[in-house]
Amino acid sequence: MTHDTHGHDDREHAPGHHHGHDHKGGHHHATHLDWAAMAPLLERQADIHSPLYTRAAHWLGELVPAVGVRRALDVGSGPGVISVLLAEAFPLAEVVAVDASPELLERALGRAEAKGLAGRVTTLRAELPADFDALGEADLIWAGNSTHHIGDQRAALASFAGLLRPGGLIALVEGGLYARHLPANIGFGRPGLETRIEAAHADWFAQMRAELPDSKDEADDWRGLLAAAGLTPSGTRTFLTDVPAPVPALHREQIVAHFTRLREPLSERLDAEDRASFDRLLDPADPLSVHHRTDLFMLSASTVHTARKG
Repeated sequence: MTHDTHGHDDREHAPGHHHGHDHKGGHHHATHLDWAAMAPLLERQADIHSPLYTRAAHWLGELVPAVGVRRALDVGSGPGVISVLLAEAFPLAEVVAVDASPELLERALGRAEAKGLAGRVTTLRAELPADFDALGEADLIWAGNSTHHIGDQRAALASFAGLLRPGGLIALVEGGLYARHLPANIGFGRPGLETRIEAAHADWFAQMRAELPDSKDEADDWRGLLAAAGLTPSGTRTFLTDVPAPVPALHREQIVAHFTRLREPLSERLDAEDRASFDRLLDPADPLSVHHRTDLFMLSASTVHTARKG
């Protein structure tokens, strides 16, 4: 499996986004996710949210002594943005970027080399849940928006708990708030378009979860699930990405990509008026499209749930 790097982080478990779980095969699925093709998008997304991840990594450094972290796993690492941040936050640790996509792992190594961390960031190609045994023990596990791509989340957390060394910490990035980019009234169509896109995405996400192998319908009580895995919850914090209008060019590119990616898979879940508004929003020739709007912003919240062993 892989992660959203949103992170988000961004709650962008968007159609066409995540690095290779078992469910990635088969383009006939509306929920098919193609990770390698999304590498530049994932990197840009993670770079945008890196201040959020940096704050989160510093917080983890308060929960577990840096000298005690000798091996850390970034599960669903994607292109390794978080892997590098963890290596910087925990200077004695070997950080292992874990992902199913060799292309993304290659990018992770390249990023580590560019930051002078080539010796301390390594990669491991793994498909979860099948390859849990290959991950090895760890003092810190970061699972960023990756657990929800495993059908049986309760079993996955139990497997993570089994990998933690005594005193070790897991940081689970799940939940938060869906990213918002548009005002309620965008100047055409019915107000509240982004709210309805979010609702359509929630339906898509539920379908994606239901189609996963061994999918279990589980309430998103992450603290309760961590405790059920035999771990001791050690705090939950939410980190904000807040970029007001007008957004820089990098963020605009990301927002354009975000809506472009959602348009096709969500269109059947929207009514005709909203589909027309969506098309107009993505028309580069329209001055009110996301390509040109001056009122675009980026506001999202990512929640990090932590628990320790023993």
